[in-house]
Amino acid sequence: MKMTFQPKKRSHAKVHGFRARMATSSGRKVLSARRAKGRKKIAV
Repeated sequence: MKMTFQPKKRSHAKVHGFRARMATSSGRKVLSARRAKGRKKIAV
């Protein structure tokens, strides 16, 4: 058995990164919601 989480920084950033969030209108809504909540990290 191996560990189930095999991190890939590039692919993770492509899906969940700041640029990926800013690319869509719904993603921008996500960011604004996280800012409104007062999150320390907005994306990734």
